[in-house]
Amino acid sequence: MRVSSKFKGSRFKVSAQKAPSLVMNKKDESFKDFVLDQLRELDDIDARRMFGGFGLYRDETFFGIIHKDRVYFKIDDSTVGEYRKRRMRPFRPNAKQTLKSYYQVPLEVLEDTERLGEWAAQAISCQKKIRNSTRRNKL
Repeated sequence: MRVSSKFKGSRFKVSAQKAPSLVMNKKDESFKDFVLDQLRELDDIDARRMFGGFGLYRDETFFGIIHKDRVYFKIDDSTVGEYRKRRMRPFRPNAKQTLKSYYQVPLEVLEDTERLGEWAAQAISCQKKIRNSTRRNKL
């Protein structure tokens, strides 16, 4: 890792060991490509880099997260039961933070293109319902 001369001797320290976590590796990219391929039946699905992983979007609707070779979908009261029944956990990007509105997608669903598409459609619907209710509350 090359350190700019303007940072040499400053109070900021750059650790060569932490640098790889700042850059996506080929494994992360290939898993993202696998997930997008599994979701190919849905139109306009995109993965955008965010916080060491990827956000899954349909058009401008954010409905999922790819992080450390796992996929998490948006849930609500009508869908969380299916995740809990399979003992799936909420998204935990670090030890201090848990996003209880995104749950891990089970492996058997991830490997089944048709079922994954159905679960993704439910996640998109959950996000749209929340977005629409938030808009109504602002009016």
